[in-house]
Amino acid sequence: MISVITGDIINSRSVVDQNLWLQPLKQALDFVTKDASRYEIFRGDSFQLEIEDAKTTFKKAIYIKACIKSIKGFDVRLAIGLGHKTYNAQGVSESNGPVYLNSGSMLDAMKQNKINLSLKSDIKNESSDYNFDTIFNLYFRFASIIMDNWTVNSAEAVKLLIETDYGNQKEIAKQIGINQDAVSKRLTRANIDEILELNNLYEKHITALTTKNLS
Repeated sequence: MISVITGDIINSRSVVDQNLWLQPLKQALDFVTKDASRYEIFRGDSFQLEIEDAKTTFKKAIYIKACIKSIKGFDVRLAIGLGHKTYNAQGVSESNGPVYLNSGSMLDAMKQNKINLSLKSDIKNESSDYNFDTIFNLYFRFASIIMDNWTVNSAEAVKLLIETDYGNQKEIAKQIGINQDAVSKRLTRANIDEILELNNLYEKHITALTTKNLS
């Protein structure tokens, strides 16, 4: 099982200079994948990213969100697809399979329902008491309420936190040009501890489901 994130930039057409968001988006995608053939920007303000290790998907979504929210006036809509790829091409635009269909169709539905983070998967639920998509879409809806309201300053702090692999806040403070206490306050306002707890939960579920399917 792999994952695909399909996204589009909110408010992209409100400015003449598209590089305001385009360059930060490219930098974000280059950070989350070492293989530039695994992503593509298309239709002006949309993009698609293929991720081999599905358990890292939410963390990468957080990072992309932080990068775009750190630009005043911009936001991003992210649709996560989980599943299998049936045709492997050199670029994501030529690849195909349920994972691509899941991500693309989910983004279309999100636009209509004004939701900025959601997922759709091929995961088969063996128990009526457990539905992966239902559970995590509820979690993501709450997470999105938090992340949609990040200020530019909080988003920048989250971005640097991930770039430094949750490193020393003193180093983050040095990069921004503020003191460590201010960094801590920005991260607290971003509810980053809760967001990362959700990421840990997501990783555990994906790992367990993947291990079960392989056994």
